[in-house]
Amino acid sequence: CPQSYEAVDPLDLEEFLMSQLQSGDSALMQELGDFPDDDLRVELVEKECRTVRHSVPEDGWPIILDVLCCPAHTFLFFHPMLFVLPHTILTLVLLYSPQVKSPTLAGLSDDSGRTLTSSDFNLRSLTPDQRVEGLLAFNSHEELDRLNQEARQGNRHPKLFALYPPPDEISENFYFDLNSEQFRNFLKPHTPHVDNSTLAKSAIFSITYPSQDIYLVIKIEKVLQQGEISDCADPYMTLRECESAKNKDKLEKLRGQAETFCQRLGRYRMPFAWATVKIIDVVSTATQDRDVPDSDTLKGGVCYIDRRAQLPRRNSERFSTTDEQLCNISAFKPATITINSIFKQGMTDVCIWFILFLSGYIKLDMSPVHDTPVACLSTELIPLIPVPEKNTRTIKEVLEFPSSEVYVPHNIYRNLLYVYPQRLNFVNRLTSARNITIKIQFMSGEDPRCSLPVILGKSSGPELLQEVYTPVTYHNKSPDFYEEVKLFLPAQLTERHHLLFTFYHISCQQKQNQSGSCETLIGYSWLPILNNDRLQTGQFCLPILLERLPINYSLHTPEVPPVKWMESHKGLFNLEVQAVSSVHTQDNHLERFFTLCHALEGGATFPLRVREEKIPENKLEHELKLSIISLSSSSLEPLVLFLHLVLDKLFTLIMQPMVIAGQTANLAQIAFESVVSIVNSLHNSQELVRDQQGRNSLLATYLYWVFRLPDPPRDIHNAGSDTFHEELALQMVVSTGVCRENAYKYAWFFFELLVKSMAQHVSQLDKRSVPRRCRFSDRFKDDISTIVSVVTAEIGTILEVEQAEKVNISLAFFLYDLLSLMDRGFVFQLVKNYCNQMSAKSVSMPTLISMRLEFLRILCSHEHYLNLSLFFSSPASAPASPCPSISSQSSGSCSFQEQQRILGLFELSQEFKQQHYLTGLLLTELSAALDMESEGKAINAIYSLLCAHDLDHRCAKPEVRAKVAALYLPLVGIIIDSTNYLDFTVSDTRGGKNKTGGPEDDLQNVPPINQSVAMAIAGNPFNTLGRNVLVQGKSTATLAADTSRHLLVCFLWVMKNADKSLIQRWTVDMPPSQLNKLLELLTICVSCFEYRVSLTQALQKSQQAKMQLEEALLRGMGARGEMMKRVGGRMDRTMGQRENLRWRKDLTQWRQTNDRQDKTKAELDQEAVISGNLATETNLIVLDLLETIVQAVPLAECKDNVVGGVLKVLLHSLTCNQSTTFLSHTFSTLRAVVVKFGDLLFEEEAEQCADLCQKVLQYCSSPVDENRSQACATLYLIMRYSYSNASNFSRVKMQVTMSLASLVGKSSDFQEEYLRCSLRTILAYAEEDTEMQNTQLNLNSILSDTVKMREFQEDPEMLMDLMYRIAKGYQTSPDLRLTWLQNMAEKHNNRKCYTESAMCLVHAAALVAEYLSMLEDHKYLPVGSVTFQNISPNVLEESAVSDDILSPDEDGVCSGRYFTESGLVGLLEQAAELFSNGGLYEAVNEVYKVIIPILEAHRDFRKLASTHDKLQRAFDNIIQKGHKRMFGTYFRVGFYGAKFGDLDEREFIYKEPGITHLPEISHRLENFYSQCFGDDTLVMIKDSTPVDKKQLNPNKAYIQITYVEPYFDDYEMKDRLTNFEKNFNLRRFMYTTPFTKSGRPRGELQEQYKRKTILTTMHAFPYVKTRINVIQKEEFDLTPIEVAIEDMQKKTRELAVATHREQPDAKMLQMVLQGSVGATVNQGPLEVAQVFLNEIPADPKLFRHHNKLRLCFKEFIMRCGEAVEKNKHLITSDQKEYQQELKKNYNRLRESLRPMLERKIPELYKPIIRPRLENRDSFKRLSFRRPQEENS
Repeated sequence: CPQSYEAVDPLDLEEFLMSQLQSGDSALMQELGDFPDDDLRVELVEKECRTVRHSVPEDGWPIILDVLCCPAHTFLFFHPMLFVLPHTILTLVLLYSPQVKSPTLAGLSDDSGRTLTSSDFNLRSLTPDQRVEGLLAFNSHEELDRLNQEARQGNRHPKLFALYPPPDEISENFYFDLNSEQFRNFLKPHTPHVDNSTLAKSAIFSITYPSQDIYLVIKIEKVLQQGEISDCADPYMTLRECESAKNKDKLEKLRGQAETFCQRLGRYRMPFAWATVKIIDVVSTATQDRDVPDSDTLKGGVCYIDRRAQLPRRNSERFSTTDEQLCNISAFKPATITINSIFKQGMTDVCIWFILFLSGYIKLDMSPVHDTPVACLSTELIPLIPVPEKNTRTIKEVLEFPSSEVYVPHNIYRNLLYVYPQRLNFVNRLTSARNITIKIQFMSGEDPRCSLPVILGKSSGPELLQEVYTPVTYHNKSPDFYEEVKLFLPAQLTERHHLLFTFYHISCQQKQNQSGSCETLIGYSWLPILNNDRLQTGQFCLPILLERLPINYSLHTPEVPPVKWMESHKGLFNLEVQAVSSVHTQDNHLERFFTLCHALEGGATFPLRVREEKIPENKLEHELKLSIISLSSSSLEPLVLFLHLVLDKLFTLIMQPMVIAGQTANLAQIAFESVVSIVNSLHNSQELVRDQQGRNSLLATYLYWVFRLPDPPRDIHNAGSDTFHEELALQMVVSTGVCRENAYKYAWFFFELLVKSMAQHVSQLDKRSVPRRCRFSDRFKDDISTIVSVVTAEIGTILEVEQAEKVNISLAFFLYDLLSLMDRGFVFQLVKNYCNQMSAKSVSMPTLISMRLEFLRILCSHEHYLNLSLFFSSPASAPASPCPSISSQSSGSCSFQEQQRILGLFELSQEFKQQHYLTGLLLTELSAALDMESEGKAINAIYSLLCAHDLDHRCAKPEVRAKVAALYLPLVGIIIDSTNYLDFTVSDTRGGKNKTGGPEDDLQNVPPINQSVAMAIAGNPFNTLGRNVLVQGKSTATLAADTSRHLLVCFLWVMKNADKSLIQRWTVDMPPSQLNKLLELLTICVSCFEYRVSLTQALQKSQQAKMQLEEALLRGMGARGEMMKRVGGRMDRTMGQRENLRWRKDLTQWRQTNDRQDKTKAELDQEAVISGNLATETNLIVLDLLETIVQAVPLAECKDNVVGGVLKVLLHSLTCNQSTTFLSHTFSTLRAVVVKFGDLLFEEEAEQCADLCQKVLQYCSSPVDENRSQACATLYLIMRYSYSNASNFSRVKMQVTMSLASLVGKSSDFQEEYLRCSLRTILAYAEEDTEMQNTQLNLNSILSDTVKMREFQEDPEMLMDLMYRIAKGYQTSPDLRLTWLQNMAEKHNNRKCYTESAMCLVHAAALVAEYLSMLEDHKYLPVGSVTFQNISPNVLEESAVSDDILSPDEDGVCSGRYFTESGLVGLLEQAAELFSNGGLYEAVNEVYKVIIPILEAHRDFRKLASTHDKLQRAFDNIIQKGHKRMFGTYFRVGFYGAKFGDLDEREFIYKEPGITHLPEISHRLENFYSQCFGDDTLVMIKDSTPVDKKQLNPNKAYIQITYVEPYFDDYEMKDRLTNFEKNFNLRRFMYTTPFTKSGRPRGELQEQYKRKTILTTMHAFPYVKTRINVIQKEEFDLTPIEVAIEDMQKKTRELAVATHREQPDAKMLQMVLQGSVGATVNQGPLEVAQVFLNEIPADPKLFRHHNKLRLCFKEFIMRCGEAVEKNKHLITSDQKEYQQELKKNYNRLRESLRPMLERKIPELYKPIIRPRLENRDSFKRLSFRRPQEENS
């Protein structure tokens, strides 16, 4: 099986290259055959220094050179000379022409701005567009092809991929002085000079770990003066600046006092006040509030985010940066902070209190720092680069003390000490020492002159001081200190160095008997800096000495000398000492290791002292081994800080055998184990950063920048020793146990070490004298083979997939590097062994393939991959053909072997895999991955490779590109075979009938319509393409859209760059099935790279909905689906805003990663330009290939299939959004196809010709001049070349006419004026062409109604009337009538008028049936339109088509695809679906009655099964929804007024959706006609009385709307039993109008008349329109008593219905009862009876009405009784009183009516039989019995 393939044996690459290059066949091979000579370069690069000089003191060089030499000053790395990054974006040439509207059409409108209609318009009066030059001026087809090709190749983008698109106290103190010059002068006696560095007012703070709890603390000190802090602060709180005039004397006095204090106590300070700023508050405010004004100058504290210096990357995957995950603290805007909350500082023994200052503020500017500002000083006070040109105020970097450890190795010299005095306790001392200060000095000896100037000064003073004093807290015997003293430690420390503390009492006020000094000595203390040669840091509590310091005191701690101590040697002074040093490790293990290494290198005398112990020389080896083992036990932070030095020392020990006491000690193994242990602990630490491959970033940095080969052994005689890489490889091979496991787990580190050491080794060789295969020893090669084999085996055994993948990647990069260093054939053997070893693994298959692919992808990214793949030996062009002319002879004479060889170039053969080793492996993997559905990585690997080639300057020459493309020809074969995996099911939305299948296949494969999809039967839609091939059982797409896109762009790149003659030979020799696949692939490419600008979200949402509907539509079966598919290219969309293709669910033109919402206009414009360029270039590549195929057609065996297939792709490209550039070339190609294969097209590809006409016509109405010009030339040429054959010409005429009709009828963005201009241009072509002078193509007539259609776009009824009239006009042209009926169907469907849409299709089907019955006489076919009467009697109007009007076989009439049996079935099935959507399930049955005989005749049992299934669903719906269905609501609408033109005094019946209320339709019509005529002109007539035209204002427009109901005569009701029958085939409607004789509409009961109006329409509802005009009107009036009879009958019916419901509704019943028997009903039943039944009428004519009303009341009162009884059983317990009230009212009503109901009119009851005299008694009995019966 493909996934476990056996890798082939590679060529001996070195041997092959030698023989090939020496043969010297071509200059190209000499130039590009082998790696260039300067492929490998090893450089020593000076580390960039941030400061103007190094921070190492000159006196410190000898000692600390060892510590810092390598990391501080040199970087060593090797790099390839040629490497192309695959995703470089180049500057673009603008190929995509924006669609600029034509300026030439202003003349198409007259002065009123009204577009001229065709009736008052002559085409010849127009100026034609610019015509295409030399349309017919070519001598041969070859010349035409040449001209087209030259035009296509002009201004092309050379690089396809350039267009393809491809996150405690934490600092030292900073001092600043904001006093004015005047006040600073007060302190002049105490500051001998002022250094510039102390004048800084800006500082840079680093924050490595941003947090919510970081504060900027500001402490304010003042010169010491007499008094408590609160007393000293009082003037600052009470005296305000604004009152300075008033307090002038006070201020003068205060100023004088201040000057006095400054002169006497100027060197001492006292704490005064403090304030805080919460950093995160400033940041968040500045980040959210975008309107914070930027500060002009940075004067205050500046917050700085410390981004670790980024590590340059050798390869983005291997060396990633340590980029911390920071809060958003680096992105805030500069902000100015004003601090008003300043706290006074005060302290007692017990507590601390704060009092808010009442006046004063501090202003700070704060902003993030991204680049080092000018005039900045490092924390060592060394100027940073850039240096200012003139003397400017400095900015200081403040050293950070991070809240957590920062794991970054030392890479600069830093040796700082910080001293923090904390507390002093003199409470128990009886002296008057209360104002206490401490003088701090750093001493190098005991003489007072040994005080070193290493203490950092504060502000406005010297930079370095010999002594500092702590601030004084007034009258406090146990002061707390907050002072920080920063010292620069000398590089060399001795046991004499110490810190000296001198304690003084300061007299604030000079006493009369006191001398000048204000200091009174209290005592001393000291702290030696070194303890056993180690720096002393930490917390200390020192005793205080009360007498003079003894001799040599500095050599001891303050514990030792027997002198006078305060409080008997008790510790009274607390302090803390901290160091920040790159010299002192402050870790026992590291210090011990470095000391022993120093001794080993001969830098010490024995016995060696290490802390308290002494080590003799013979114990050195043992101690050194112990110290090496214990290295990994040292703390993480010091280990990281000194990592570079530790590793350097260990690597030296691995390489150099050491001589100790005359004996050779081999420490290599133990040192290697220590390295492995350190690497393991660094990887396992949670605190350290790892890159995406899990590699420790510190180690990566060390490898890349720091590591260099250890110096060779000093012993010259030992020259035979191993080199470092050999020793390292040996140690890896011989390692065991945990060491071995970890060495291979973190193999990446040792691989990189090997590579870097090998590179340095190779750089020292003489490459000319040492060939590649001799650079390294055989033993070393064996070791490498073993290592690779072991690592490959490890990959299979590691349980964690993630870890296995990381090791796999490391191995790949190792071999990648070896290709640059070793014998390449040897490396290929390693690759082969890897592939075979991996194939035998038991890992899950997708994981295995994924890892192999990743491995190969990395290898193939080698900078000399092309050379390694021997690309120059690939056949770039077709072999010299034995055929003299490729375009004139058949391929039969070419040898069969040659043909097979050409086809073989596009297949993955054994020979190819062997010769092009890496490419062969990668393509084999791709092939396997596609079968296993794990293709993403394989495709991305090839995509990245081709990207690199495309943008590689070495591949710029066309002949080189052709060679490279030839290397990937097998990829083309793979892609063509995998077309069905691509996620581009284009046919679903653009689809069409398969050229290969017959009509039956189509019927079975076409899915059913979905109710929500726009009707797809629009006039003659174009057949753009079909999926010709579907793999059995694998019809679903398996590739993601993005991946498919990558694969396709790779295919296009190969096609663009491959040799044209080779491609042409290939297409000629290709079997037809393969060529079909290729054409389908090209269609997919066109769709995939269609130009699409990002649309708004709303539009996208609507399009997603549309896509879902189309998906639903295209899932089932049925011939109507055929038509649904064909309408894929329908033109109701605006240019540039097409709906999404179904395959683009997750793909926008720019990939999601680019989808930022806040892009600037420039970015969006740039994206649009790139997108346009990409669309143009990809489509032009497709066009080039199509041209190549077309030019090879004469050689092909089945010409018609090829030409048809090419035409499909071209047409499809026209349905997509395209640039003007591309369209211009496409039209040229189309014209060439017409010129060459005109007859073939017109006869064999009639349907495609129709589609062609439609598309070209669409572009004839384009607003872009160039597009229009090209389309005109193409349309003219089609007609010109069809003219030679009469039937062809008539067919083309018909197709053009139908296309135009469809365009006009459907396209909402149809530009009529541009189309007119185009038709004029075509006319101009004909006028200039002598052969076409006498032809007539009267297209202008079709445009006559377009303007009106545009006017009535908002009035659907008017629009449908217009379309109906157009369709009616084509009664004699069935094709056009059918087109317009389909246009109407689509419009109806868009408005959800499904029934009318279905009726349009029924009419269309009747039209087809008429044609079919004329053509053939089959019993199963309908007999013309008569068969459709049961569906609708209106259909009979289609029978107007007869023999004398048209002859089907002539003039291209009825040649459309619908005039077939399958077309008829398709139309009817669609109609049935729409009837079902409209709820008319009974009509579905009638439709299928016509279809079923046809299906039976065809024995289509599958279709019959689905048909009966649909019928069952329809009948089920009737049963379930029978009475619940809502049918249409009908209104009479009358138009009155000259403003309406043709509509004046015409009445229509409008059909509206069920439950439409009168105000709704009234509001709709009022809105529309108000816009037409203006609000003041339109009047809505509110009543339904007849309109008197004479009383209307002639300047106004009137509309009368009345609700009407269907009206049936009594005899009709016998046949209309169901709800459906009462709402189908309706022609008569009724409405009533109340009136009185006096003229008022309503009056008293006895004077209330009613007029019934019955309207008859021209056609029956439902029809192809929703409004039908009224052709007949009948009226009759009802007298008041007749009105009363109708009302009572209605009430009685309502009572009966409410009483006898199956599920009684108590509320409904009570409502009806209340209206019948309620006591307070106005004009209720009782009043009606009193008016009409109280007396017998005088007029005998009214007797029968009187009696009828009386009988109505009898039934009414009976129904009331039933209802009251029924209600009794329905009520709840709380309604009993209500029931009693109802019963009482009923009884009262019955009693009131009784006399009137019993009174009869005697005349009506005379006996009919004359009685006999002898039977008088019986007569009496009879006469009395009759009335009783009546009463009963």
